[in-house]
Amino acid sequence: MGEAYIGLFLAAFGAATLLPLQSEALLVGLLLSERHATWLLLGVATLGNVLGSLVNWWLGTRLEHFKDRRWFPVSPAHLDKARVQYQRFGRWSLLLSWLPIIGDPLTLVAGVMGEPWRRFLLIVTLAKGLRYGVLALATLGWMG
Repeated sequence: MGEAYIGLFLAAFGAATLLPLQSEALLVGLLLSERHATWLLLGVATLGNVLGSLVNWWLGTRLEHFKDRRWFPVSPAHLDKARVQYQRFGRWSLLLSWLPIIGDPLTLVAGVMGEPWRRFLLIVTLAKGLRYGVLALATLGWMG
């Protein structure tokens, strides 16, 4: 039974990094099996996903040290554009960190922008926890 929680944690962690993984389908399957505590599944998924986002944030804090290298994958223009967008919408854009495609880069940009880690963790935990909570409510039919 512990394997399910470990698998969910790893899937959620990986999904929050820049790896092309998903944790939602696994969470839904585990919820529907009714063999695991809902609150524990939500906690494990949220913890894994938030820690994965923290890895992105940390990578972002280190990213600019390499911007002048030839192999660096982001042009200075793209890096400046990301800065402008983050400054325009601010830390509250991290409430969208749960979204596919844009969420992971947002957490990376937050690191580049020097977002304090405590504030980052608070906002990202709220966003990702709410996402999993809504998914659980929808899955278990609590929404009507």
